[in-house]
Amino acid sequence: MNTPRTLADIAFVMQVTLSPDGSTGMVSAPSSAMVFLLAASCGVIVANIYYAQPLIALIGPDVGLGRHVASLIVTLTQLGYAAGLLLLVPLGDMVESRRLLTITIGASIPALLAAGLAHNGTIFLAAAALIGLTSVAVQMLVPLAANLAPDHLRGRIVGNVMAGLLLGILLSRPVASFIAGSFGWRVVFFASAAAMAILVAVLRVTLPRYQPAASQTYAGLLRSLLALPFNTPLLRRRAAYQAAAFGAFSLFWTAVPLLLTGNFGFTQRGIAVFALVGAAGAVAAPIAGRLADNELGKPGTAIALLSIALAFALAAWSGLSGHSVLILAGAGVLLDAGVQANLVFSQRAIYALAPDMRSRLNGVFMAIFFTGGAAGSALVSPVFVHYGWLGICILGATLPSVALAYFLKTQ
Repeated sequence: MNTPRTLADIAFVMQVTLSPDGSTGMVSAPSSAMVFLLAASCGVIVANIYYAQPLIALIGPDVGLGRHVASLIVTLTQLGYAAGLLLLVPLGDMVESRRLLTITIGASIPALLAAGLAHNGTIFLAAAALIGLTSVAVQMLVPLAANLAPDHLRGRIVGNVMAGLLLGILLSRPVASFIAGSFGWRVVFFASAAAMAILVAVLRVTLPRYQPAASQTYAGLLRSLLALPFNTPLLRRRAAYQAAAFGAFSLFWTAVPLLLTGNFGFTQRGIAVFALVGAAGAVAAPIAGRLADNELGKPGTAIALLSIALAFALAAWSGLSGHSVLILAGAGVLLDAGVQANLVFSQRAIYALAPDMRSRLNGVFMAIFFTGGAAGSALVSPVFVHYGWLGICILGATLPSVALAYFLKTQ
């Protein structure tokens, strides 16, 4: 028997498959180790977008950003990510995947180091935008997982990889708060830069080469990408729902550290524990997936948007009472659950439109809703300064309520 000569050789296992006529054949499938590596890579990379979210009260004064503009840290990171979805992700249909991924992830290292070393607000904001831009590597990894998987395992493999991405989003805030509370906020970015360097080395020797069969030029891909929102009403509607939901999500999680430190006297470690409790909302994703498979996506969408509005009602009650931190944590869980469920329902509907265009459909969808998230975080500083926590909660409840009204009108 021939032994594997590279790590990429052992990344796949041979599985016996039974065809409809009863004959058997051998098909290559990613090993469980490879699927775990892809999932872990997604989680580690996507966390870069969210590390700054619970730290703006520390970063802002340290780099000379006032309270009115500190939330731009989160905004520019998300806008950079949205730009990457439109400008870099389409390259996955043209450039060999391992090369594209290692270059994109490697480009995040100087951006993370610049953020950690910044003593000027302009430099930090520029670094934040570049961190967001290069973090779109996660949206190159997920399609790669789908391309490497055989048909009968594709859903399960992509689902496992997406689970890693979701955990990265939900755990990034508590991890950042724990590190910042013990070693300072700059160490968060230095540690992430080191993690990205290790990840590039691992993926370079582990990932198989996958060369897409390009049928269009880069300009042609961009033209088709930009036309999708105008040509696809369902995509446009679903992106609007999720933009409102994610705007509310960013509004809450960017503002709540300010409330916890100011009204409840929390330290960074306390904020980390609070954010960790909010991660319980992740349980909504698999439940939403089952509901969507049972054709319950439409009522599920209405319930998800309603739950986001209800979360802000609970958050307003808790914040105004000044002592109900458990209710505030419950609001965070309900909010996360509603946003994650709506994302699953929306992706399920969009992926059914055109299987041969899923990457581009997903890129446009995510770019639009991340723009909504950027808008939500940008509003935190002026709204919180002028109207306090109640203003945040009123705006947060309004966004999903408007989306729900639009959803009910278009059904």
